[in-house]
Amino acid sequence: MASPDKKSFALRLDPALWTEIERLAAQELRSANAQIEYLLRDALARRGIKPASQSIPRGRPPARREPGTD
Repeated sequence: MASPDKKSFALRLDPALWTEIERLAAQELRSANAQIEYLLRDALARRGIKPASQSIPRGRPPARREPGTD
């Protein structure tokens, strides 16, 4: 199910392009949708463009350190 904070839209792709996106996504352990989003963000970054809103980072939060345990 799509996240409520994400925009959904229909996208028509060449079947050969879709096949390669799915293959790459599987190699990188992502869904095809996440792979497309990754590729779009990468393309924007290469042009020096950073989207204004970033989604909440996924994964395990950084470990908390107790004070005085350096």
